[in-house]
Amino acid sequence: MTNPDPRTHQRLLSQLTVYLLEAEQILTAWDTYSDQHTGPDGWPHDETAYGFRQAQRDADTWRSFNRIRSGANDLVAIAEAQLHKLPEQHVHPRWAWQISSLYNALGRLTTLQSEWLDLRATLPASARPGAEEYDGPLAGRNAEAWHYLDEWSLHGRAVLDINTVSRRTKPRPSAAHAPVLPGPGATRAKPRR
Repeated sequence: MTNPDPRTHQRLLSQLTVYLLEAEQILTAWDTYSDQHTGPDGWPHDETAYGFRQAQRDADTWRSFNRIRSGANDLVAIAEAQLHKLPEQHVHPRWAWQISSLYNALGRLTTLQSEWLDLRATLPASARPGAEEYDGPLAGRNAEAWHYLDEWSLHGRAVLDINTVSRRTKPRPSAAHAPVLPGPGATRAKPRR
């Protein structure tokens, strides 16, 4: 989707902004909790409570990302297309790497979600939210996903930055629009009178 509906794209960008803010808040709250509930050696005072709080961080981050998950590939594809059109002087060297990181993280998140849905389909009818046989595997998915969700919180800003620069600058001339210069040995056209 490189020619998106502008309203849809803007909505996705707004949702990404919300995710970035929420992910930062979730991480800040986690860091505060972790600092207060671990000893100088880094080990938690109460491993059960610490694990529960960590699982809550993972679930909250997944839930926040879920609002953009279905449009995340489009967001990155559009940013990548915009990046290729930007004049070189407006391109930050890290953007290409960040776009690649977002694609890789999204690929892993998609795989983890697919694996969770496959597993959930095999659970007995009694396995519902609140039951360990449901909540345990879901928490496992969230825990595995957290690193990739964090990648999105770290590098997602690049999508917003690329979009902003893209809207404010003229695109790089493409080969189709570049003036054709005569090759060596070409004769000059005679001036018209």
